[in-house]
Amino acid sequence: MIDELDARLIALLADEPRMGVLECSRRLGVARGTVQARLDRLQERGVIRGFGPEVDPAALGYQVTAFVTLEIRQVGGHDSVAARLAAIPEVIEVHTITGVGDMLCRIVGRGNQDLQRVIDLIVGVEGVQRTSTVIALATPVHQRTLPLVHAAVRQ
Repeated sequence: MIDELDARLIALLADEPRMGVLECSRRLGVARGTVQARLDRLQERGVIRGFGPEVDPAALGYQVTAFVTLEIRQVGGHDSVAARLAAIPEVIEVHTITGVGDMLCRIVGRGNQDLQRVIDLIVGVEGVQRTSTVIALATPVHQRTLPLVHAAVRQ
């Protein structure tokens, strides 16, 4: 679990990811060593997974986002399919799921024709039997985790 100071630290770094430990300690009103210890602990526990830049695929020219549900051959398992999907740069997220399909991928393309090329690559992955694709028209709520951070403190 995390406490209020952890949540404030995470929110501060989410808002200004390039901020240093010393500035964090000043803004939070705690010692530099406290901030560093909290960051170390949050990273060790996997709460904070990284400090890399958040990249917008659309700003790189990938204007179309789609979600592809995969049905896979059960004999080979998910791992080999996931490894092959990871080799396709436009596949930006893969989940194993319950329900109608076995895996769900978030993919991007430069346009609809390019998206078809990416889907063809996915269909060609050994172990993939069938796909179903939906194209995202808009993203009114982008991926976010800060509401979870604040909810975790309240529990």
